[in-house]
This record gives sequence, C-alpha cells and structure tokens, in this order.
Amino acid sequence: MRNVLIVEDDDGVAEALEQALTVHGYATCRTGTGAAALEHLDDASLVLLDLGLPDLEGHEVCRRIRERSCVPVIALSGRAGELDRVMALHMGADDFVAKPFGRYELMARIQAVIRRSGDCPRHHDAAAANEPEPAPDPVGEHEHEHPAGNGTGGILRAGPLSLDRRARKVYLDGTEVRITRKEFELLAMLLEEPGTVMERQDIMARVWDENWFGSTRTLDVHVGSLRSKLGSNDWIEAARGVGYRLTVPQPRAS
Repeated sequence: MRNVLIVEDDDGVAEALEQALTVHGYATCRTGTGAAALEHLDDASLVLLDLGLPDLEGHEVCRRIRERSCVPVIALSGRAGELDRVMALHMGADDFVAKPFGRYELMARIQAVIRRSGDCPRHHDAAAANEPEPAPDPVGEHEHEHPAGNGTGGILRAGPLSLDRRARKVYLDGTEVRITRKEFELLAMLLEEPGTVMERQDIMARVWDENWFGSTRTLDVHVGSLRSKLGSNDWIEAARGVGYRLTVPQPRAS
C-alpha cells in the first residue's frame, strides 16, 4: 500500500484529503508544517504539499525535499498563477494542482505522477548515506555510445558529461552534478541524440506528460537551470522557434 504524506495546515482540507485517499486505497500520514514534513519523508511514496505553510515557504520545502529524496511531490495552492506553477515545478514538484480541486481530478493526477515516477528510489537509507559515492564510469573512447531508443538502463555520454539512467546520476568531468527529477529527464532526452534538435512539444510530451496543462515556459526555466548547473550556456543550444539540442562546448583558449 502506498503511503501518501499530506502536508496541509488547514484541518478541514487535510481531513478531506485523508478520507479521499483512504477510500482509494492509500495509507496516509499527515502533518501541518514544512519542518515536520521533512522528518517524515522516509516512509512516503508521494507527498501532497500545500505551498501556504505556517513555518516555511512551500517552495523552499519542495526544494529541501528534492535535495534529500526523489519521492514524487504534488504541490497544492490557492494561488494558481503561471509564476506560482513554474516556481513549484522549478523547485522540484512533479505536478501542481490549484485549489479548489475535485477529488477525481486529484486521484487521477496522483496516479499519473506515480506512473511517471517509475522505479526511482525514494531516498537513500541511513546506511547508504554513510557510504562513499561510487566512482563514475570514466568517459572512454566510445563517448557517444548508449542504448538505442528510450530504454531505462545504460549510460549516456557526450564529451565530459555522462548520465547514468539506473543510478539516476549525472557527472561532469567526473564530478556529480545535482539536478532535479525533471532536469534529469530533460537532459536524458537531449543526450540520446547529441546535436539533434528536439522539438519543444516533443520534450513537453515526454518529460512533462502529453496532457500537460501549463505553459511551455516551464521548459525554458528548466533549461536555464540545467545550463547553470552544467556551468555553461553552451551545453544546451536553442533552435529559435523549434526547440533545443545538446552540444559539447569547445574548450576555451586560456
């Protein structure tokens, strides 16, 4: 049975969520603060996170969750502006649901997020947290070799950049780069065919879901974040009006 962590300080809303989830076969754990939510991540299969919490700003809670775990997060908020949605997604949320919402819509979104999350490990256990990170595979002579298609296994490489799909880790020059779940999926798609332009709509359909209801502006936000984390805008090149492609930056003369 999947355990859903409800982070909601409004008792009426929290109780309604608990009842709906229970009817649909989910176990629940409930808390009303961001600090308490961070303490209850270990047993959660999914988090319903209200962005208007009394102790911590909801986007900050989402960011901290994503630093520690890849548990799916659905942000809930009465503020449904595009900026609020984009910020929540940028901080690591997997979906955004505006209040008020219907029970069946929420259940459908929960099922879709769980389905998309696949077998991503929710968190590192205490023992694993104390073990050293495994050394990344060196980038060898077959730097562009990778499995064909959209398989879930294997390593994708381009120059000094490598992405391990099984471990869900990214390395640049042998150093791990910490990125969010959506950034990982976006980078994996671009790495499948370095130099090939991926169309915006294709990226949105695959990384965010073909029924994505928000603005494609969120794609630009994630690209900007990836460029920053990779240390150069040259890694991801925009094809105006079409989409994006991954390129290997040329070494700059000293």
